[in-house]
Amino acid sequence: MKDVRGTVTGLNSLKTARVSVVRQWQHPLYGKSVTRSKTYACQVEDDMKLELGDEVVIRACSPVSKTKRFKVMSKVEEKKI
Repeated sequence: MKDVRGTVTGLNSLKTARVSVVRQWQHPLYGKSVTRSKTYACQVEDDMKLELGDEVVIRACSPVSKTKRFKVMSKVEEKKI
């Protein structure tokens, strides 16, 4: 699976982050723009410092626990003007 960008929505434990991924596409029949979101439980490395609202890149990995199938790869650095 390719890398996916999402927003951190929960940090309940030290090594787990809830990441919300929003995808948008055009409906094939009606042409309306449709938005869907899904929340994933992701494994976080020890040295990565995350806060709520951070943009991160996640990738599918082998199962870490019952619900964690994704891993946080990196934090997206925004350019500040």
